[in-house]
Amino acid sequence: MKEHLLYIIRNCIVLGAVLLLYGVFCEPNCLQVTHYTVENPDLAGIKIAFASDFHVSKRHLKRLYKTINAINAEKPDLVILGGDYVKGHKKSSSLPIEQIATVFTHLKSPQGTYAVLGNHDHYYGKKEVTSALKNAGITVLDNQNRRLNINNKELTLAGVADYSVGKPDLIKAFQNATAPAILVSHSPDIFPLSPKTALTLAAHTHGGQIRLPVFGAPLIPSEYKRRYDAGFIRENAKDMIVTQGLGTSLLPIRLNCPPEIVIISFK
Repeated sequence: MKEHLLYIIRNCIVLGAVLLLYGVFCEPNCLQVTHYTVENPDLAGIKIAFASDFHVSKRHLKRLYKTINAINAEKPDLVILGGDYVKGHKKSSSLPIEQIATVFTHLKSPQGTYAVLGNHDHYYGKKEVTSALKNAGITVLDNQNRRLNINNKELTLAGVADYSVGKPDLIKAFQNATAPAILVSHSPDIFPLSPKTALTLAAHTHGGQIRLPVFGAPLIPSEYKRRYDAGFIRENAKDMIVTQGLGTSLLPIRLNCPPEIVIISFK
């Protein structure tokens, strides 16, 4: 009995060590492309790439280029970035935002690149991050919207300030907006407050980073917990896609929750 118990404990330790090594060194580098098809005749034929939560440290420049190349390979009409470009709570933890933004200049799409800021971008410095993105030719939507014509389809793209540390203002974000519209928010927690749109795009949760079989993610940085953890969500006749993001925060680990870029095709 004692030997059997020691055998079980020893195997559990080995399994735990293997999972830890995989979660730290392997899965964070296993980039996946997740495709969604959204039915909306008014936007039929439009293809959007959505990427967020880069959290680029000084060691992750190669990973960032890999992400950019994967986005470009999808040939989207429009690229949307969902915030948290920098790493950690201190500038010393991150690749400088100027270098990150320079890599973003390699993004290719006919309609260009649009972005919102996340909570970590505020910790780093809102003005500094905004300036670096704008200098890279990226339009930052801070409670603002832009009217786009994509493949002869009219679209309003609205972006709100971060829900947790910014001052999101949906009225201002949708001022003079016309349907169909897409809302971009770093946090999914804005969803219950938002008006009905063609789609809401959100991030921030990282999908929990660790997703256990049956139980799912034990920790989600959202007021709504697993309700808005990741994926396609339909609620009160509104649709939202929450990406699992690309980087990691707090713990440098991903298990059963690989980094992703999201591709949305309207039909």
